[in-house]
Amino acid sequence: MFVKSRSRSSLMIAGCLVLAGGTAAAVIYPPAPAHALIVYDPTNYSQNLLTAARTLQQVNNQIKSLQNEAQSLLNQGKNLSTISFPELQALTQTLQQIDVLMGQAQGIQFQVSTLSQQFSKLYPASNGSLSLSSQVSAAKTRLDTEMTAYQHTMTVQAQVVENIQSDASALSAMVERSQSAEGALQASQATNQLLALTAKQQFQIQQLLAAQYRADALERANRTQATSDAQAVTTKFLGSGTAYTPN
Repeated sequence: MFVKSRSRSSLMIAGCLVLAGGTAAAVIYPPAPAHALIVYDPTNYSQNLLTAARTLQQVNNQIKSLQNEAQSLLNQGKNLSTISFPELQALTQTLQQIDVLMGQAQGIQFQVSTLSQQFSKLYPASNGSLSLSSQVSAAKTRLDTEMTAYQHTMTVQAQVVENIQSDASALSAMVERSQSAEGALQASQATNQLLALTAKQQFQIQQLLAAQYRADALERANRTQATSDAQAVTTKFLGSGTAYTPN
C-alpha cells in the first residue's frame, strides 16, 4: 500500500516537472513571428505606371506653356522698346539754315504778300516818260538784282551740298539702327527716321529749285524790260513819224 502511494507521488512529481519544463521551454524559446505574404499585381502596376507617365507629360506641357508665355512677354517687351533719334536735331538745324538763306533774297523776296509791289517797282511799265539817266539807273538796279539772285542761288546750292555730307553720316547711322531693330516699334521708328531724312532732302531740293527758278525768272524779266525800254525810247525818238516839212 505504501509502495503504491509512493509510486503515485513519483508520477505526480514527474508530471509536474514535465509541465514545468514545457512551460520553461515555452518561455525560453518563443515561437517565430508570422510574415505577411506579398502579392504582385501586374495590372495594378501597369495602371500606376501609366498614371505616372501621364502626370509627367502634363508637367512637361505646363513647363512648355510657361516657357512660351515667357518668350511672348520678351517679344512684347522688344516690340514696345524704342530707339533714339539723335540726328533729328541736326536735320532740323540744316533745314533752318536753308530757311535763313531763302529769307536773305533781295529785290524780290519769297513772300506772296509783297511780291506784286516789289515786281512793279523793279519792272515799271515803259511809257518813255523816264529820263535817260533814270532809265540807266533802273536798268543798273535790275542788273544788280539779277546778279544778287544768282549769287543767292549759288549760296543755297553750297549749303545743300554741305548738308548732303552730313546727311551721309546720318543715313549710315539710321540704316545701322534699322538693321539692328529688335521689335516692331523699333523697326517702325527706324523706317520713320529714314523717311524723315528723305523728306528733309526733298525740302532742300524744293528750296534750291525755287532759288534757281527765281534767278532765271529775273533774268528773263530783265531781258523783257530791256526790250520794252528800247521800244519806248525808239518811239519817243521817232515821235509821231511825220517827216519834217520846211516852210
